[in-house]
Order: sequence, then C-alpha cells, then structure tokens
Amino acid sequence: MSEVAEEHALVMAGHQEFLTFTLGEEEYAIDILKVQEIRGYDAVTRIANTPDYIKGVINMRGVIVPVVDMRLKFHVGQAVYDQFTVMIILNLGERVVGMVVDGVSDVVALAPEQIRPAPEFGAAMDTQYIQGLASIDKRMAIVVDIEKLMTSSEMGLVDRVVAGN
Repeated sequence: MSEVAEEHALVMAGHQEFLTFTLGEEEYAIDILKVQEIRGYDAVTRIANTPDYIKGVINMRGVIVPVVDMRLKFHVGQAVYDQFTVMIILNLGERVVGMVVDGVSDVVALAPEQIRPAPEFGAAMDTQYIQGLASIDKRMAIVVDIEKLMTSSEMGLVDRVVAGN
C-alpha cells in the first residue's frame, strides 16, 4: 500500500491529520485542514501599537494577512529569523492569518485516543487553547486549537490590524 493510500485509510478510520511544527525545543500540532500553505519567512510591514507577537502584515496576492510570531506568543525564547524560519498560512473561515514558527516537521494522522487531555497548570499557564498532548512515536506534541487561539478576544488585535486601526 502506498504512503498516500495508507494515510487515506487512517483518515477514513477516524484518524485526524495534523501538521506538526517546532517552537524552540517543543513540538506542536494543528489541524491540517486549517493550513492554506507553508512558505519561507517574508519581511512584514510593522503596524504601530500592536503587541510584540503580532509582527505586522504581508500582502499575499492582494490579501492583507496579519502575521503572528508564535515563539513570542507562547513565550518560548527569543525570535531568530533565519533560512529555516517558516510561515504557516492559516485559513480560519473568513480570516487568513500567518504564523511564524521555527520549522515544520511533518503531517501525522492521529486517532482520538492518541490525544490525551492537557493537565491543569492552574494560573501558571493558560491551557484553554490546548486540545491535548499527542504521543507520536516516542515524542510528545502539544495539540493546539489554532482557530480558537487566533479568533480569541486577546487576538482580536488581528482583526484591528487587518482593518487598519
């Protein structure tokens, strides 16, 4: 069976596909259906009075796309932009958003039972955007509800940036 046919069989068996990416030493996973494209990091146009994690906007084929640096958003070290830095373009309903990550790993198919609920950390860490922790081979990935995160009220700034306010 080819690799594509095998992936298709897993998805048909109730598995969901996720794109995995890295931020610092951690691996994260997001729903592959939210990903529009993956591209190298482009220079962005900075917008005044936005949080540091909103890097600015890019013009992507006539669409103004806000760009969020996930390293800064998740407080996982200083952002370094090099040839390995990647921008994942997300399509979240009516909104297109770019997110900067250290690198993209691969696409994995996960069964619901492979995703464990995230432990509660109390006030020390906000877990409302974390769907759970996934076991992938011998490593763990933090499964992020990327649509919930990007459409949250704290990220409402993304709407204002797009609107030009």
